[in-house]
Amino acid sequence: MDQRTQSIISIFEQISSIPRCSKHEERIANWLKEWALSHGLSFKFDSVNNVLITVPHAPGYEKSPTVVIQGHMDMVCEKVESSSHDFSRDPIKMVYDGDWLRADGTTLGADNGIALAMALELAQDRTIAHPLLELLFTVDEETSMQGVNALTPDFISGKVFLNLDSEEEGVFIVGCAGGATTRIEMGVDRVPIPESYNICKLIAEGMAGGHSGVDIHEKRANANKVLAAAIDKLMDLNILLISADGGKAHNAIPRYSQAVLAYPADNLEEMGLIIAQLQSELRLEYADREPGLTLRIEQEKFDAEIRAISPGTAVKLVGLLLSLPHGVVSMSADLPGLVETSSNLATIKSSQDSVTIVISQRSSDMGKLAHLIDKINTMARSAGGTVHNSEGYPSWKPDMDSLLLQQCKEAYSSVCCENPRIETIHAGLECAIIGSKFAGLDMISFGPTIKNPHSPDERLYIPSVSRTWEFLVALLASFR
Repeated sequence: MDQRTQSIISIFEQISSIPRCSKHEERIANWLKEWALSHGLSFKFDSVNNVLITVPHAPGYEKSPTVVIQGHMDMVCEKVESSSHDFSRDPIKMVYDGDWLRADGTTLGADNGIALAMALELAQDRTIAHPLLELLFTVDEETSMQGVNALTPDFISGKVFLNLDSEEEGVFIVGCAGGATTRIEMGVDRVPIPESYNICKLIAEGMAGGHSGVDIHEKRANANKVLAAAIDKLMDLNILLISADGGKAHNAIPRYSQAVLAYPADNLEEMGLIIAQLQSELRLEYADREPGLTLRIEQEKFDAEIRAISPGTAVKLVGLLLSLPHGVVSMSADLPGLVETSSNLATIKSSQDSVTIVISQRSSDMGKLAHLIDKINTMARSAGGTVHNSEGYPSWKPDMDSLLLQQCKEAYSSVCCENPRIETIHAGLECAIIGSKFAGLDMISFGPTIKNPHSPDERLYIPSVSRTWEFLVALLASFR
């Protein structure tokens, strides 16, 4: 690892020592403000705690355009079930694994902490040639994009916009999908559990998960879908559903899901056979994609105060979970290999009075996105659910004639001696909202290589940090 990369990773380690789950960015925002003060840089922040640090231009760049460099402060907080990590207080434990950097049983947060680290490295090195820089660090990108939605027209002044939230070095992103989230509330009525019944926990685990935009085309198993299929298989054995809970975030494919069931005591052996058979079928269906897919039953203590969801409501709930779409809905007709529209059955959460289901949708065609949302709403209402749709965010339409794109291609080729790939992606980027709010922005997104974001398998390819840095420095120098 060269000295520059070590410096960037060192900043990233400092950032990773600060808890920063989505909607809890207060500490990282305050740290950024203190960092700016300690380096003699001016900053400002807004009502939701977006932070903007201004870096003066280098000599000779007085007439160059102001460049905005942007990343988001928050991270998806996922961990393996055996981890005792507390995201509200514990620093991320980093593990160096050859050329890769990962975390110990949790998400790494390189999405998008590495962007913050690279921007701050630029700010603290006064020898680098660059125009006036506005370092824009936004909040809550991973759950609602609240940060960019709250930006006011006077918060940034630059017309050149570099988003450092892409995840494959050597690829420039020039467009992305739009998206929305649907929350379904299913009211439940409760019934007593017969004294002759026992209680167990049905667990679906060991799946790969991943980013619901970046990885949706991989056709990985969804733990919530697997759980629903297992419950459905057991319903002929007169089980009672007490609760179902699974998934952690709207933009992460669920890796773990569980249900608490009541069952006739003499049915346990048959339940085990049914679950084992379903596991075998699913492992065959998903083959090498999900070698760790596991279904298992754990015995629980009987509690006379626990009440089950009424059988009629449970049938409707399980039927809805089975019918709600998950995965690729359609592929792009214009760009081969690009997912156009998809859906992610993200989370299930049970309470005494209701079960809440969150499902997120993405599409580069806003008409098809609206059609998919309408379809999901109809399914939910037919099952007796109440629907709440988020405002959503727009797609970012590519501009292949962009002057910034041409400048980026030239800078990358000069540094890396090869041509970059130009792509649009199915994931959502803050560029889409920023472009709709600030007229005249010339935008592009890039970044170092990150594998399996939004899951505990997330890892950062360290050599790609160096290459991304060299390109970024060459690009900024070219604005003279």
